Amino acid sequence: MERPSFFSSGALRWRVPLPPAPPAWLQAELANRLVLLLNHVLQQEPEAMQRLRRHSGQRIHVALGALAGWLPLGPTVRWRVTPAGLLALDDRDDAPDLTLTLQEPGPKALVERALQGDKPAVAIAGDVQLAAEVAWLIDHVRWDLEDDLARLVGDAAAHTLVTWGRRLAQALRTQLLPRARALAERAAPRGGADPRATTTTPDGGAAA
Repeated sequence: MERPSFFSSGALRWRVPLPPAPPAWLQAELANRLVLLLNHVLQQEPEAMQRLRRHSGQRIHVALGALAGWLPLGPTVRWRVTPAGLLALDDRDDAPDLTLTLQEPGPKALVERALQGDKPAVAIAGDVQLAAEVAWLIDHVRWDLEDDLARLVGDAAAHTLVTWGRRLAQALRTQLLPRARALAERAAPRGGADPRATTTTPDGGAAA
């Protein structure tokens, strides 16, 4: 008898189909709402805006990897730093100044890591100084998200979502800042060389 597709190596595995891709207009609207939310948070922290002003015009891309099919934002979220120290949507497709790539194989792995208190796999490539600023923002900028979410989804669900978000932020912070410092020290003897970092692996190593 032919084995059904949901069987693998004698074990039953339920394969959850990806949700249908949202229309382009919805992706654009959600991306716009996200950047408005981030700017709302940044505006509560004058030092955060001051730090970002130093990088006016630089571009930050967050590649969602295998998680892209599960999030209605497209494969990559693109931002550009404005002269005011805020974020704007970036419509360019060429290489940005900083790229953060989520390397989890799917939402199940991400949730399992979060529940176990482990760091998600994130690759970092690009400008060392900008990476350090992003690490600072993650570490210092605060927003009472749980209180706002509780009004929408209830206290328990809001607490769970915020807990996962904090663990993801911790992972980004612990990977960004040490690598940025180490790579900055390595680049220092080269004088005027462009301080750009190579892609890093989840354990802190760097690929050539």
